[in-house]
Amino acid sequence: MSNPVKEKSFNFSIRIVNLYKYLTEEKAEYILSKQLLKSGTSIGANVSESQAAQSNSDFIAKLHIAFKEALETKYWLELLVATDYLTEQQGISMLRDCEEIGNLLASIIKTSKSKNEKEN
Repeated sequence: MSNPVKEKSFNFSIRIVNLYKYLTEEKAEYILSKQLLKSGTSIGANVSESQAAQSNSDFIAKLHIAFKEALETKYWLELLVATDYLTEQQGISMLRDCEEIGNLLASIIKTSKSKNEKEN
């Protein structure tokens, strides 16, 4: 069974790691890129962790953490563009992926909360 949010967040993590390498090796930027690395890869880690949730509430909590990490990642990407470490074109591509994952997570959280309320 395919899991689009898990696949997308994993692929996004790969892009984040590669962007981190670029920022540290080509731009000599170590502080913002480290923050981006942590939040950007944490999205997929929390999505993966949600797959072993002990309850629907635990599942929602893990995905909510992933959603918050996506918001933080968006902030760092916007800051890197605003400070010219990334071109606008580089930023747009990464931001588009980040927002898509955030939207998927928000939708799953909303559906899961609705399901949770119906069961209780």
